[in-house]
Amino acid sequence: MADHYFYALGRRKSATARVRLSSGKGTFIINDKPAAEYFAGSKYLHHELIKPFTTLELDPDIYNVSVRVVGGGHASQVDAIRLGVAKALVELNEDYRGTLKRAELLGRDPREKERKKFGLRSARKKRQFTKR
Repeated sequence: MADHYFYALGRRKSATARVRLSSGKGTFIINDKPAAEYFAGSKYLHHELIKPFTTLELDPDIYNVSVRVVGGGHASQVDAIRLGVAKALVELNEDYRGTLKRAELLGRDPREKERKKFGLRSARKKRQFTKR
């Protein structure tokens, strides 16, 4: 059982998180660092990470979570990891799908950065209009 795990992919903006969920002692490793160290002690971000477990009323201390996350800032990385953990829990047990879906933890947030258009200063910003 040591090398048996459940895999899921989570994305948000430009962040991509590859999540491995296995049974264990409750370690939450992100890019080879503990989650508390990776997110520099932000309690809100850590609370968001374990939201799928708290929604299902599961003890996060019986699962090992290993994550590789690239791109984006801390907030979008947390959202990508949260989605990946929720998907991995559904891989573990299909009965969790309904609860996680009602808690809106299985939906991907599709909002992305809009590209800059030709002739404009940014995606939508134009030059200031002058009357004379």
